[in-house]
Amino acid sequence: MSRFAEIPSVVLRRTTALSAMVVFVALGQQAKTGHETPRAVRQRTVRIDVVESSEDLHESLLEKPPLQFGSSRIPALTIEIDDSVKYQQVDGFGASLTDSSAWLLSQKLTPAQRRTLLKQLFDTKQGIGLAILRQPMGSSDFSLADYSYDDAPPGGSDPKLKRFTIDRDRQYILPVLREALAVNPNLKIIASPWSPPGWMKTSGSMIGGTLLPSSFTPLACYFVRFVQAYQAAGVPLFAITPQNEPRNIPADYPGMGMTAEQQTVFIREHLGPAFRDAHLKTKIMAFDHNWDLIDFPEEILSDPRAAEFSAGTATHCYGGGPEAQTKLHDHFPTKGIWLTECSGGEWQKGNLLVAQADLIIETTRNWGQSVVLWNLALDQNHGPHLGGCTDCRGVVTIDHSKSPATVTPTVDFTALAHASNFVAPGALRIDSIASEESPLKHVAFRNSDGSIVLLALNPTGSAIAFSIAWKSQYATYTLQPGAVVTFHWPPKSRGAV
Repeated sequence: MSRFAEIPSVVLRRTTALSAMVVFVALGQQAKTGHETPRAVRQRTVRIDVVESSEDLHESLLEKPPLQFGSSRIPALTIEIDDSVKYQQVDGFGASLTDSSAWLLSQKLTPAQRRTLLKQLFDTKQGIGLAILRQPMGSSDFSLADYSYDDAPPGGSDPKLKRFTIDRDRQYILPVLREALAVNPNLKIIASPWSPPGWMKTSGSMIGGTLLPSSFTPLACYFVRFVQAYQAAGVPLFAITPQNEPRNIPADYPGMGMTAEQQTVFIREHLGPAFRDAHLKTKIMAFDHNWDLIDFPEEILSDPRAAEFSAGTATHCYGGGPEAQTKLHDHFPTKGIWLTECSGGEWQKGNLLVAQADLIIETTRNWGQSVVLWNLALDQNHGPHLGGCTDCRGVVTIDHSKSPATVTPTVDFTALAHASNFVAPGALRIDSIASEESPLKHVAFRNSDGSIVLLALNPTGSAIAFSIAWKSQYATYTLQPGAVVTFHWPPKSRGAV
């Protein structure tokens, strides 16, 4: 049974170099619930649901015949699953509802198209169950215009925030956020500013510059006002970060430089106390930049007072590797780590599914509590955007060059679905171990209902046969080259009756 029935107003297509056929995402209800078939009940065994994707075979989220655990194994590779060994809790998988993404959903889709797409993205039963949205605070490189929530005339300032307003977001960002929350009320929203208002900065502009010493307190109040205003608008915020990519000062779109010392002072003496005094429960995540700059959050979390206000660290994927997250976890084991941005784009070559699935596997194996890609939706020209990336890829592409517009899931939709459709928020990563020479990439989770999820990737050019070992039982599978597969099975006590 297909989870996504055909609806004329929204055409869901996966286009490959060899095929432009219409393909509908097929994720059966049993793959989500793990319910047993009568045969599995009769044989008193645990049924393993299997969903596989392959760029080479032009398969996207294809249900394969289910497996069953038994007593025999093949002498080749084995992945051992041990759900008694637990690691970090997972908050979920998602992307960013940028100004550009919200505008496309609001202005280029019909209400029926938008409802269908939001259900496919966020519904936990009829969609792929995305659980996190990252929300730029004001404009970013993917916006229709430069704006903050307290813009002043050139040369002016507003330290008392008398001009503060989120009215621009009320046009289409907040309505789309509320629609998404109506589909999935448990959505976690993380907000990040690309720049504070220009009058707070040395550049006097949303572009360039650093934070003026006199603006530390007004900026902390700006965050408080934003969190309160979004809450009043029906959009509660799970977390904020003080500054997107503080070591990057872009020349053609909003941004701001901020040193680790400055962010430490800002969190310790301004932002943290302001959130405390306003009784805000929204988390503060430090850093929000690349893996290869991990010395930045190390400095912040080494300050006891700043660390007291910091839930942990937000990371990006554009430099270094995810093993930096393990280094950070080893130094600060009580602090969380969330990957909050990683965009795919035209610069990627080769098997894109392998690249995106590998990102999810390696980020979570290295203590990541989330994997959040960049734009939720972009158009046929990789936009709209103000500057910066001209060839980024969205989770879906909305082609509005024709009427009605069409919605095409990209490889990022497929890769996210292999995790988000099965790993529920609150799941714990558990042990999955294979021999060191194994070419397979893999990660395993235990949901709060006891069900087990194993995500495996074959990045090689040859098929690989392997066994899954769990509680002295075995199941065998052959994974095709360049393919990713998700295995999902219920607790043993519910699989055998």
